[in-house]
Amino acid sequence: MHIDWIRDYCLSKAGVSESFPFDDQVLVFKVIGKMFALTGLKTWEAGEESINLKCDPERALELRASYGSVEPGYHMNKNHWNTLQLHQRELSKEMVESLIDHSYGLVVAKLPKKDRELLRNL
Repeated sequence: MHIDWIRDYCLSKAGVSESFPFDDQVLVFKVIGKMFALTGLKTWEAGEESINLKCDPERALELRASYGSVEPGYHMNKNHWNTLQLHQRELSKEMVESLIDHSYGLVVAKLPKKDRELLRNL
């Protein structure tokens, strides 16, 4: 996988923006100001591609039990975030897309009704 693919996929979703709120190395994707994905550019450059994604706690545990490349979220709430170690090449592109979609959907579901309606109109 390539960082440009991750970036393009995240940005293709309604209401998504990208920023570097922590430093110049951590790329964060937000929907209406709420974070749903982040990745460290330095790790990509080092060949250790990974991405942090929000996840339903029960599903997070299931994924971690099923895939060695899915770990508790690095520097994140371990109950609600997973780190996908993409450099291990265990997860298919379709699986990563599905997990990005899941993360985005969780964040959208928690947005105020007016923001969810705004997304529907984009």
